[in-house]
Amino acid sequence: MSGNLSLLLEDLSRLVRTESPSTDLDAVGRSARVVADLVHERLGRRPEILCVDGVDHVLLRGADPKVMLLGHHDTVWPLGTLDELPYTETAGVVSGPGCFDMKLGLVQAIHALAWLRRCRGTGVLDQVTLLITGDEELGSTTSRALIEQEAGRCRAALVLEAAGPGGALKTGRKGVSLYRIEVLGRAAHSGLDPEKGVNATIAIAEVVLAIAQLADPAAGTTVTPTVMSSGTTPNTVPATATVAVDVRAGTAEEQHRVDRAIREVAPVLVPAEIRVRGGINRPPMERSAAAALFSQAQRIARRLGHPPLEEMTVGGASDGNFTAGMGVPTLDGLGAVGGGAHARDEHAEIAWILPRTRLLTTLIEELAEF
Repeated sequence: MSGNLSLLLEDLSRLVRTESPSTDLDAVGRSARVVADLVHERLGRRPEILCVDGVDHVLLRGADPKVMLLGHHDTVWPLGTLDELPYTETAGVVSGPGCFDMKLGLVQAIHALAWLRRCRGTGVLDQVTLLITGDEELGSTTSRALIEQEAGRCRAALVLEAAGPGGALKTGRKGVSLYRIEVLGRAAHSGLDPEKGVNATIAIAEVVLAIAQLADPAAGTTVTPTVMSSGTTPNTVPATATVAVDVRAGTAEEQHRVDRAIREVAPVLVPAEIRVRGGINRPPMERSAAAALFSQAQRIARRLGHPPLEEMTVGGASDGNFTAGMGVPTLDGLGAVGGGAHARDEHAEIAWILPRTRLLTTLIEELAEF
């Protein structure tokens, strides 16, 4: 494969300079159009832009797909970030909001398909489905059904999220559960008759302590109470309190254990009402879903003369959790090599771009059996 690095970087610059914060649907819509134009220009086919509950997703569906390429074009960065953190190419590093997570991965996928199309003909595109969603950073609430629908037609899913340190592929991801727990007490004047109140602050404190005990470090299960609020004024017994809880688990069994336990938690000292909203968001991506694909990628890397491929399991989730949860063989972390996801030092290393694009291209070629 003879990749055109200059053209690839030009396309990356175009995507990064199109800001696409998940929470701004107009910006996501503009980004989807730019992504769709890029796909059309490089592959000669116009993808669909599917709007689901106001969120735009880009889909190029193969007629008889064997491989799914999966990514997202939304980012965590608000509009105007480019003014502070512009797109740059300096000293072998690309930087800019969303370059690492995960716009470079999108460009690599498009260029891998473009190379296969040039070498193998337009029929290549019938064997592959490319799905680029617009709400991954928010939990993929509008795209999950689409992801699962398209993955169900394929024999493998390749996820273009960024690689781990040193280019490690991601063969395991913890499942994610998200909760919002509300405690309902009763207000009263804290000086005149506090005994008439039911103190939601005390009750939520009990709940938080009980929930934190559900973690199991030996199993790799984390249960983290995060954002909490309570009360209205300093002289009022709080009538309501809320806490958000983030749960990460390596197996479905652990994920369901914690889910059941959270729904059974109740305060002891204060007779308050508990309401639990939310639940399991993404199932775990267990290594068994990636093992065969990782071995195949290792063989390809050796054949191409690349450094030995490493693998890792991470706490963060991706849309690969959905495909793996369906039983579709899934390999993740095939995108950018660099660091700083969601941070001001977000960057990708240029030296890795063409070798990883070659790896991806060959993996697609083998899986689709061109």
